[in-house]
Amino acid sequence: MILADPRNPRALARLARIEDRLPPLPEDLVLVLGGDGHMLSCMHEHGVRYTYLGVNCGRVGFLLNDADDEALIAALASRSWKIREVNRLKLEGRTVDGKKVMDRALNDIYLERMSGQTAHLHVRVDGETVVERLVCDGVIVSTALGSTAYALAAGGAACHLGLSLVQLTPIAPHSPRLPSIVLSSDCVIDVTVRHPEKRPVRAVSDGRDHVSVAEVSIRKTRGKVKLAFLQGHHPTHALVRKLIRS
Repeated sequence: MILADPRNPRALARLARIEDRLPPLPEDLVLVLGGDGHMLSCMHEHGVRYTYLGVNCGRVGFLLNDADDEALIAALASRSWKIREVNRLKLEGRTVDGKKVMDRALNDIYLERMSGQTAHLHVRVDGETVVERLVCDGVIVSTALGSTAYALAAGGAACHLGLSLVQLTPIAPHSPRLPSIVLSSDCVIDVTVRHPEKRPVRAVSDGRDHVSVAEVSIRKTRGKVKLAFLQGHHPTHALVRKLIRS
């Protein structure tokens, strides 16, 4: 299966150049042409039964491979790639009007204020209260893979792809000045919104909105996503070159 981002001219141009030259692909392999956002959308739509080999036609492309046409075709013909399995997060909760919220994410799940007022959040980890009332713009819960996205921009650490962890990162914390916290991937993070009618908060799971949430629980879910990287790709090199030195 080949999935090129229809809104990305570079992805469409690349597909036109190589489509007739590609070797037969394994039935469980999805070749993704686009950027990181398109890759996340493809994985959400098609699930964990596939292996995803992404080709960078965007800007950063941290989830993707950088390869010219000839190198890509040769690698696909020889099936020269390495598979890395990465954790996903599960979101469960309810909205202010009692509706259930459920979703999954590879990168991150975050809560953020929906109005001009700050959010007031009660944050617990494994049942232990971390903050009784966090006055902030929101919080981000990210995997190691997602730590390099919104969490990094909010002051969290850029974590190596090979680590099994979750990172809890406040967004513009006013009181208290809670730092970003790195936790075991087995931890369960519960967030209750204080006064959600007055201070509305939404939950966002890999870019998908769930508005007016009252409480959520975030944890690792079963079924890892398989990412294929071509020979020569090294996660440390990608982390340094694409993010730290960018």
